Amino acid sequence: MKLLVKYNRVTIIASIIILVFTGVIYYAVIHFILTDRLDKDLVLEEEEIVAYVKTFGKLPLAGNFKDQKVVYRLMKPGDSLERGFFNTAYLNESENKHEPGRTFVTSLNVNGVPYGITITKSRVQAEDLVRMILMITLGVTVMLLITLMLINRFLLGKLWRPFYTVLKQMKDFNLADKDEVVAEDTNIDEFRELNLAVIAMSARVKQDYKELKNFTDNASHEMLTPLAVINSKLDTLIQTETFTNVQGEVIEDIYLAVSRLSRLNQSLLLLAKLENNMIAADQEPINLKELIEQKLRQFQELMQIQGVVLSQKLEDKELSMNRYLADILINNLFSNAIRHNYDGGEIAVHLNNQELSVSNTGNPEKLSDQAFERFYKNAASEGMGLGLAISYQICAQYGFKLAYDFKDGKHIFLMIF
Repeated sequence: MKLLVKYNRVTIIASIIILVFTGVIYYAVIHFILTDRLDKDLVLEEEEIVAYVKTFGKLPLAGNFKDQKVVYRLMKPGDSLERGFFNTAYLNESENKHEPGRTFVTSLNVNGVPYGITITKSRVQAEDLVRMILMITLGVTVMLLITLMLINRFLLGKLWRPFYTVLKQMKDFNLADKDEVVAEDTNIDEFRELNLAVIAMSARVKQDYKELKNFTDNASHEMLTPLAVINSKLDTLIQTETFTNVQGEVIEDIYLAVSRLSRLNQSLLLLAKLENNMIAADQEPINLKELIEQKLRQFQELMQIQGVVLSQKLEDKELSMNRYLADILINNLFSNAIRHNYDGGEIAVHLNNQELSVSNTGNPEKLSDQAFERFYKNAASEGMGLGLAISYQICAQYGFKLAYDFKDGKHIFLMIF
């Protein structure tokens, strides 16, 4: 979940809880105030009745007014009446319906005769006022929530834009790319510090990579001459001297080690050139079906020695590639399928307009997720662990995808165009 979405969710939920809680309190307070005001009006009506009795020595006429009703009841000897307020129903005779009302009950002696007095007022106006206040409160709450959502969506989104800009550049960051990380101007201190830190980090990483690349390139180039001299001297030594069996085995081991070191050096040079786009950009139309058939003919003898059974289903497919790289790519895939196979194993090659699939039997365990990293190889492998890394870089250079899967006991390498 994104930080902005999480922040919006927490803010809105907290706002709803607070507004609902305060709205309930607000409603209760308003209701209490209006009820208290209604009670004071009832007490004021009682005071007017008392004043009338003191002046005229009798009760005023009972009446049923628009929103008020006064009823007198002669109390029997021994009757008692508790003075108090309570909610009740009020009959609105003009509209012939019952409405919520507030009743005040009290007693009064008139010339020594006790009377019970019941004063009832309609609460419709008060309830309507409370309801109106509640609707206004809900309306204001909804407007506040909508405003808050719009602010979070647009204003906060704009404030967070520098962060997402830097984040995107970090995701797209490539050591071999010459483009620098560009910080978006912002007045947020934290984002400015983040921009400076990312720019400084990318600069240090690129500088370290450049120094390491230069060291690798120089070391690889410098190794070419000594390796060539060693090979030349070994050839001369083999041709001019007669050796014992033990000496011959030692020289053969040296020759194989030098040959292996030479191939390793050439592979590292090729990887460095691929990663830095130093391979010539000349491309030409290549009939992939013809290239695959040519490579299969070259590996036919080796497959026959191992007893490997080949099945193929090839359709015409033309790619625009550097022929040298295309040759290396197909050669690596086939040599990898043969080298890591067992005697009497199987190899299947399928080509269509969308993909090239090379599958082979071999080790019954699936390769690691690091199969396309340089120098990766399993314990049983005798290779240098650079073939798949080179193939992956070649595919990446032309926008192809090289994927690996293990299914039904077969290692499947899939090149998706």
